[in-house]
Amino acid sequence: MRLTDISIKNLIRRKAKAGFIMAGLVVGVAAMVAVIGFVRSMTAEINHKMERYGANILILPKTEDLQLSYGGLNLGGVSVGVQPIRQADLHRLSTIKNAANIAATGPTLLGVVSANGRDVLLAGIEMNRVEVLKPWWSLSGSRPDSNAVLAGAQTASLLNLTIGQTVDINGRRMHVSGILGTTGSQDDQLLFAELSTAQVILGKQGQISMVEVAALCHDCPIDDMVQQISGALPDAKVMAIQQVVKGRMDTLHRFSAFSMGMSAVVILVGSLVVLTTMMSSVRERKEEIGIFRAMGFRKSHIMGIIFSEVAMISGPAGLIGYLAGTGATFIAVRFFSDMDHAATAWDPLLCGGAILLAMVVGLTASVYPAIMAARLDPNTALRSL
Repeated sequence: MRLTDISIKNLIRRKAKAGFIMAGLVVGVAAMVAVIGFVRSMTAEINHKMERYGANILILPKTEDLQLSYGGLNLGGVSVGVQPIRQADLHRLSTIKNAANIAATGPTLLGVVSANGRDVLLAGIEMNRVEVLKPWWSLSGSRPDSNAVLAGAQTASLLNLTIGQTVDINGRRMHVSGILGTTGSQDDQLLFAELSTAQVILGKQGQISMVEVAALCHDCPIDDMVQQISGALPDAKVMAIQQVVKGRMDTLHRFSAFSMGMSAVVILVGSLVVLTTMMSSVRERKEEIGIFRAMGFRKSHIMGIIFSEVAMISGPAGLIGYLAGTGATFIAVRFFSDMDHAATAWDPLLCGGAILLAMVVGLTASVYPAIMAARLDPNTALRSL
């Protein structure tokens, strides 16, 4: 009779013990798979939403001085050697190595205009990029076309502008298509128009004042993107908004650390279940082990029987745990996330890892019970019969 035959027959006789061991491993593996799958889904959703949280890289004209301003308060300074950014050069951004990480680019032209006899700052932007670059905007009315403007909250208040009203901008009659809700930023003080319209009004066709770039580089350092963009636009100054970038990356790192901690705790609990169950099983089988030893079974044979039993349980437990964890994730993401494809897709690598983990945890937790069984004195065990 082979050792595996003895293990199989013992598992059949002690179905409750085997089921308890399998349940502990299934719960541990299922929890780990569910946590990993849920974190993957939430991370994918965070990445998707963070790409819509506005610009985190700015491209500005290169100057040779430091502007004396802080928080919007200008304290002086003279800009010299300003090299305007040409709109035609922006196609180079699509050639950088990490171009796929760029969610949107927002070229902007700024200039002072006369609106109903008062000087205001006009911003020309591409209105079709607003949802990505400025998702916090609350707009009453509609986006402006080539003959309309969008007024910031403070500008609309100062100029007494209402939706549908006509405003004179540098002698050009344009209507107000919409008014922004208060943003608490400099957007409240601007008039917005389509980029092409603003270029005509300001007489700066083909020129832009700055470019906002919305990018979330979760699989490469953001500094690499800044360097790549600087190489593509050598006459411009490129800088990352570090607070935004670091905040986004810190969120993802915390999410990952949380998942690892949860997985470790659950696996530890599963291993303790296997350990206590196998120790109880060994105590119940002292007489049986004593007979095996009296028949000439070596210590290695006894340990082999114990390990074979655990291995036969651990393999199926890993597969069942993977399926149960994937199902739990499939349900959970529908309550907490709008993106479920990343979590519920079949992942052979994760499945293999779950089975391997169940095997490792089961066999590791069985080392002490196996040694304890192998060290039983056959004379002591037989005397208890």
